[in-house]
Amino acid sequence: MDYQRVEGGREYLARLEHGRDWRGQIEAFADAEGIDAAVFFGLGAVQDATLYFYDQEEQEYHPDEFDEPFEVTAAVGNISHLGEGRSSSGERFAHTHVTLSRADGSAVGGHLESATTFAGELYVREFDAHLEREHDDVTDLELWPL
Repeated sequence: MDYQRVEGGREYLARLEHGRDWRGQIEAFADAEGIDAAVFFGLGAVQDATLYFYDQEEQEYHPDEFDEPFEVTAAVGNISHLGEGRSSSGERFAHTHVTLSRADGSAVGGHLESATTFAGELYVREFDAHLEREHDDVTDLELWPL
């Protein structure tokens, strides 16, 4: 296991705007506040969602699109920068995983690509570090180079 000790920095409570993209709002917030590394936790509701599942054998993301309302029972993630291996190099990236529930109690989950916010609340904890993702040959993912 690779690791790096970090010190905690600023902490935030945030309310996401209705009708805007869930993950996009986190990235815009991190950009506006100059956050280079953080973790976040959230809950709320979305009107639709696109989730990705990473197929480990194919080493490809497969999208699932849902055009229905969900409760966001858990949204967890981290903020860092995308590395040189992406076309949007250097941009802040909110790596977000969610569990979404339906009215009947069934749930779907995965890597959140996008979702239209109905309501959302977040806790964000910044770290005194700069994290930039780099390509990992074994997984073919952009991971933290600790």
